[in-house]
Amino acid sequence: MTAVIAARGLSKSYGRRLALDRAAIEVRPGEVVAVLGTSGSGKTTLFRCLTRLVEPDAGEILLGGRPFSGLEGKGLAEARRQIGVVFQQFNLVRRLSALDNVLSGRLAAAPLWRVMTRSFGTEDERIAIEALVSVGLAEQMEQRADTLSGGQQQRVAIARALAQRSRIILADEPVASLDPETAEQVLDILRRLARKNGLAVLMTLHQPHLAECFADRVVRMEAGRLS
Repeated sequence: MTAVIAARGLSKSYGRRLALDRAAIEVRPGEVVAVLGTSGSGKTTLFRCLTRLVEPDAGEILLGGRPFSGLEGKGLAEARRQIGVVFQQFNLVRRLSALDNVLSGRLAAAPLWRVMTRSFGTEDERIAIEALVSVGLAEQMEQRADTLSGGQQQRVAIARALAQRSRIILADEPVASLDPETAEQVLDILRRLARKNGLAVLMTLHQPHLAECFADRVVRMEAGRLS
């Protein structure tokens, strides 16, 4: 089965500091892969290279077996829509409702006039509502984001990635700011969505016991190297 996302020989330096050292990783449909490593080990640089927010110095990235590394302009924008990113601090607009935050995942697919006016069509709203239902937030969709618990806010962030119609979810320390019980609930949702929707989920974690419990594979990163 072709990997949804794969990286081969990724290297990245910042001055004299080698942040990534020939890193190679791949994730297949329906698979959850966890990257364990301490702060400064290179996990965030890996994710930034995989989304091409930072360009690696060497190596290649493939999406669905096709080159992602050399894309530019419209081709790059369309390819990036396949990748949904979930952050540690949720990155929600606090004054907007859960539904409005999830609808922002439809911006890349919407006409410019809808983006400028935040006027979404019926189909966009249906997709956003389905995403919220899938993470168990049907009753909270009209609540402001800043009235939700931390676990609920992270579920909104996951729903936003789903509404984007991503094939890949990159979750960068998605449970670092959550209590243990809520952390397990969020990771269970990611694992369930990977199985149900055939998503490729790549996440970074600090907690080995959570990685062993919720990931299909665990890789370790140290000094920019994956093993």
